[in-house]
Amino acid sequence: MTAARAALRLLLALAYLGAGILHLRAPGGFVAITPPWVPAPYAVVMATGLCEIAGSIALLVPRLRWWAGVMLALYALCVFPANINHAVNAVPIGGVVLGPWYHIPRLMAQPLIIWWALWAGGVTDWPFRRPGSAKPNPPAASPVSRRRETE
Repeated sequence: MTAARAALRLLLALAYLGAGILHLRAPGGFVAITPPWVPAPYAVVMATGLCEIAGSIALLVPRLRWWAGVMLALYALCVFPANINHAVNAVPIGGVVLGPWYHIPRLMAQPLIIWWALWAGGVTDWPFRRPGSAKPNPPAASPVSRRRETE
């Protein structure tokens, strides 16, 4: 399982890295699918691209992995409205309107992407946890935060 998790973690990190670079280099499609209630869509797309790149790197750093899993899962949850907007309003990307053959699997995959980030980050072992095994925990607090707690 460890080798599979490492391989799928690397794959997820590469996917987020690629998506982050795409957000920065070709933001037009992402801006187009951003729901109208999101302020400053271009700035949000740029920020999300940077978040994807940072998360992809952090996912590969053992000390940051747990938090990267949590943050990438939250990120995937937060961008879900853009995916819904893209599907419901048939927003064209580069003049192409994608049909249900794209949108239905893409929308159905979002919970899997959220789970994948949590699993790759070691936040959860579900559904692979053996009965009676300990649940994954967040990383231990740093010495600085432990000092503040005792003061």
